[in-house]
This record gives sequence, structure tokens and C-alpha cells, in this order.
Amino acid sequence: MAKIDVLNLKAEKVGELELSDVAFGSEVNEALLYEVVKAQLSSRRQGTASTKNRSAVRGSTKKVYKQKGTGNSRHGSIRAPSYVGGGQAHGPMPRNWTIRPPRKVRVGALRSALSMLFRDKNLVVVDGFALAEAKTKKTVSIVDALCGGKKGLIVDVSTNENLVRSIRNSVNYNFLPPEGVNVYDLLRHDKLVVTTEAVKALTDRCAE
Repeated sequence: MAKIDVLNLKAEKVGELELSDVAFGSEVNEALLYEVVKAQLSSRRQGTASTKNRSAVRGSTKKVYKQKGTGNSRHGSIRAPSYVGGGQAHGPMPRNWTIRPPRKVRVGALRSALSMLFRDKNLVVVDGFALAEAKTKKTVSIVDALCGGKKGLIVDVSTNENLVRSIRNSVNYNFLPPEGVNVYDLLRHDKLVVTTEAVKALTDRCAE
């Protein structure tokens, strides 16, 4: 098992923690990362784009003019796509873009993302985030010291209300509980700051 330093909120070392090889020492599989991120972004699409086809637009159903003898092209309806105000041919229609990869793929991608952050030394473990009050400026200064000014994802239990309220107004930092950690959010942040309690929860998720 790999070991990592445990810091306090002053960025001082206060101990060490053994990390599970399953969660933080797996081989990084970029194909799994791609599949899961693609699925997450696709599932966020609203899928509400819609156009009217020739049966949905207003207009007479009468044949425009007789079939032969006028010198014009043959037309059966003024609602045809070739007319101004006619229906849209092969236009977008409402659809569900949701993609849900198999559970093993999702868990494998989570392991790869966590392992990559640990391998690249972008994982920071703190003993806890006990804040006396919810102050964004003060909390951001603490996280700045832990992340070195880089964009970071803070992971702690959802019951830490002071941390949640302090981080939600921050530009460079975001908060997620362990059960909400996902591959896309891990990859779009430079640093991952987790408490020792959150490390155990993430390890349990990766061991499924």
C-alpha cells in the first residue's frame, strides 16, 4: 500500500495514511475515462431541440397547381420543405441523450481518475475541515495553501455545513460529498483535497 502525508488546515504534516491500491494504485485506463466522461456530458444534454415537419406547419393541403401544363415543377403541398414557411426536412426532434455505462466501467474509471491524481501528486489529504464559521474568504485562503493556488475539488461529508456554505461562492474551488464524486469533476480540477473520512468512503466505492 502507498502512503501519503496527512496535513492540517495550516498545510502542516500531522501524520501519514495508507492508501488502498484498489482505489489509488490502479493502472490508469484512459479509454474508461473517455467513455465515462462522454456519457456524463451526453447525459447533461436537454434533448429539447425540435422543429416542425410538413405535417405540423400551417398551410393548405390543396395541390398548389395542376400537375401538368404550367411549366413549373410538380408540387403537392405548399407545406413542402422547398417552400418558404414549409416544414423542416430531417430536422432535430426531442430525444433522450442519456448514456449509462456498465457499473464496472464506471467504477474502473473512478479508480483510474483517483490513481492518476495520486500518481501526479495532485492528491491532498487533510485530517479534517473543522471550520468555526462559514466564511468564504477565510476558507479560500486555507484551501489556497493546500492547493497551491490551483483549481481544486474539496471532498468531505455532506454534513459539514460550514464548508459547504464557504466553498459554494468560490470561483476556483468546488465541494462534493464522497458519494457525489465523479470522473468528470475529478478531471476538470487540478487538485483533489479530501479528508481522511472521505478517503475511506471513496475506497469503499472503488471496492464495489
